[in-house]
Amino acid sequence: MPWSIPVARIAGTEVRIHMTFLLFLIWIGAAQWRAGGQAAAFDGVLFIVLLFACVLAHEFGHILVARRYGIRTPEVTLWPIGGVASLERIPDKPREELAVAAAGPLVNVAIAAAIILVLDLSIDTAATTALENPQAGIMARLAAANIFLVVFNMIPAFPMDGGRVLRALLAMRMNYADATRIAARIGQGAAFLFALLGLFINPMLIVIALFVYLAASAEAQDVSFRGATQGLPVHAGMISPVETLAASASLDDAVDLMLRTAQKEFPVVDGSGHPRGLLTRDGLIVALRQGGPATPVLEVMARDMPTVQEWQPFEAAVTLLNKARAPAVLVLNRDQRLVGLLTPENLGEMMMVRSIRPDWRFRTRRPYA
Repeated sequence: MPWSIPVARIAGTEVRIHMTFLLFLIWIGAAQWRAGGQAAAFDGVLFIVLLFACVLAHEFGHILVARRYGIRTPEVTLWPIGGVASLERIPDKPREELAVAAAGPLVNVAIAAAIILVLDLSIDTAATTALENPQAGIMARLAAANIFLVVFNMIPAFPMDGGRVLRALLAMRMNYADATRIAARIGQGAAFLFALLGLFINPMLIVIALFVYLAASAEAQDVSFRGATQGLPVHAGMISPVETLAASASLDDAVDLMLRTAQKEFPVVDGSGHPRGLLTRDGLIVALRQGGPATPVLEVMARDMPTVQEWQPFEAAVTLLNKARAPAVLVLNRDQRLVGLLTPENLGEMMMVRSIRPDWRFRTRRPYA
């Protein structure tokens, strides 16, 4: 994720901190210093660090349960508004999603319970402790913060944990797309409520509202798109025919191809049509700054590009494109020759059509040969 820094790797998942989180810590420290001096600044920053350690534990609750169902999580990123675990995919079965969604809040329940037992606090005392009250002590405030995290995350505002629990429960009684659409609408309604409260209570709620609204809309659109492309082969949505560069081509040839076509990705193939790599328009521009017209494209192209067979399920290709974070997936025929490309841009065009016409069904095109 851009503007994030890797700080650790835990159980195969890379932990990253977004730059805005570091700025948030600096802001907290400066505000507390101005209010109460060095001791207050240290106490304030320490509390935030411990709080986000609990947030990280919350995310690993999701991650470890998801791993039981064969879902890996390459990375988790801490933001000022919380943590985001990048699961490779959403669980396929409602019961699995229910377990994954509930695992995070249950971690916070366990943390709060442990602190309450150690400090011999009552649940009422912990629940009503003011988070900004330094007189209460860091651990008592941390218990209160974890109780707040449980309550807040279980609000049925999709795609928050409570919204995912709601979607899973709905999906047990109806199809997945309808369950997602209902949960997303409730999430969008909750986002408007958060924004309204943010005007009077805390501006941070406006940021959370924006995140919830956009994320709910994006996931609902994604589920709708997957439903529309279910059963389609890759060649139904790929870009074809594709202009290619020969393995012997130079930057001069690449510039000529860029100027006479609308392509942004230029596959490099050998004499038999087998792919050798990919030169993107951005990569071409960088290469032009560093080399001359005679520079071979083999020296500047990207290698080891993800590939998929034209007859494979379209959804598999989309998953591969998202997982690889590549500019394109090369589509091959049974002879391993290039027949097309799948790019984020043409996926976006398909999603645009689907958003305008939710009932649209994409036709199965014959593969280009």
